[in-house]
Amino acid sequence: MPAPPHRIRTATAVVVALAAMFGTGLYAALAPAAASAGVWFPLGVVLAGLLALAVVASTAHLATARPAGPELVHGDLPAPALRLAALARLVSRTAAAAAAAGVFSVYVLPFQPLPVAVIAVLAVIGVNAAGVRVSPGASTGLVVGTLLVLVVVAGVGLLTAAPDGTEASTAMPSTASTAVADGAATADVPVTGTLQAAVEPGPLGVLTAAAFVFFVFTGLSRVAEFGGRLRDPMRAIRRAPAIAVLITTALLLALSGALLHGLGVELLATSATPLASLMDAGGSPAVGVLVRIAAAAATAAALLGALSRAADGAARLARAGELPAFLGRGGARGTPWVADLVLGGLTIVVTVAVGPVVAIAVAVGAALVHHLLLHVAVLRLRGRPASIAFVAGAGGTGCLVLAGALPVWPLAATVAILAAGWGICTVHARSAVTGDDAEADPSDPEERAA
Repeated sequence: MPAPPHRIRTATAVVVALAAMFGTGLYAALAPAAASAGVWFPLGVVLAGLLALAVVASTAHLATARPAGPELVHGDLPAPALRLAALARLVSRTAAAAAAAGVFSVYVLPFQPLPVAVIAVLAVIGVNAAGVRVSPGASTGLVVGTLLVLVVVAGVGLLTAAPDGTEASTAMPSTASTAVADGAATADVPVTGTLQAAVEPGPLGVLTAAAFVFFVFTGLSRVAEFGGRLRDPMRAIRRAPAIAVLITTALLLALSGALLHGLGVELLATSATPLASLMDAGGSPAVGVLVRIAAAAATAAALLGALSRAADGAARLARAGELPAFLGRGGARGTPWVADLVLGGLTIVVTVAVGPVVAIAVAVGAALVHHLLLHVAVLRLRGRPASIAFVAGAGGTGCLVLAGALPVWPLAATVAILAAGWGICTVHARSAVTGDDAEADPSDPEERAA
């Protein structure tokens, strides 16, 4: 008797959603958030969580409102907007892969991070080409291990006083503002990428902090991507991501309090490895080793997931005629090995060219564009309830506000990349319209824009 098609329970879907969030952001995003808003950055955590819940609500409504499921499809938006949504998700995943590689390297070998990052990306390219993916069972182990380690970290941080001279204050850390002005790192300020993201504290700084923290939630679509493999798709898509967002937000708030108490704003804002630095400051080197191991495992899984999903998205765009056809070529295992190589190469370029926090900013900016268009699609649905329209409107506004609060030059880079990519896709799609292709709606960039 064949196995039932819907195998993944809602409880397992919650674990999968948590695994998507327990990645790079938990180990890196709070440092630039603190550099942006000082002791007020926990407010940014709350704002990011609320925006993530709005995304969950809009995704769930799309899933229940029409038979296409939770993903954007032809008819939800005009073809140019659909193309932008698909491209934004592709850019976000590629930048997220670069951020994961960078954070992995600074936790594993902080004194020689770049070679480690490049080696990690090359290894993941090979693993992806072989068709290896993170299973729900592996996700469960990752979530349980991460929770255990981070609960210990939070406990140690809350019981550890900040080092002398680094008490929390509402002012911008002096080292951060100096590094922003100089644009270079020193022995005392080792993470240029973190400091490039700093802005003056205040209301805008809280919004910038929220944008960085939102990076933790950019894997919200992971449950929806399982689609038919879910035992109860509608229930899982509605509940699992929302539960995961609430759990992750509570964990982020606990870690924020522990980091502020145990490190202070000065050290937190300038640390490449804030959770490991917290253990070092608290005199717990053994726990610090566990933190580095957990960070390496989580960021390696995030790198694998982001790069494989980016390659899959590029292959779908290629098959839809939006990108060169060679990107859609698959290997014997069905994996898009050409897209793996190309996207992996781009990931290495981004990793080497900019710091992990700049990559985080680009990933967040592109993800916010995608989510904005998701909310717009909900607002275009006929017969939507007023409550859903309110959430979608508020969520879309939040996406615009947080995107605008990102540091200027990463935001400008994101806009330039999206504009150039959209132009390339448009030109390629139009050039591909010949003969029978003219009747196949080549303007649809990705039937299930991922």
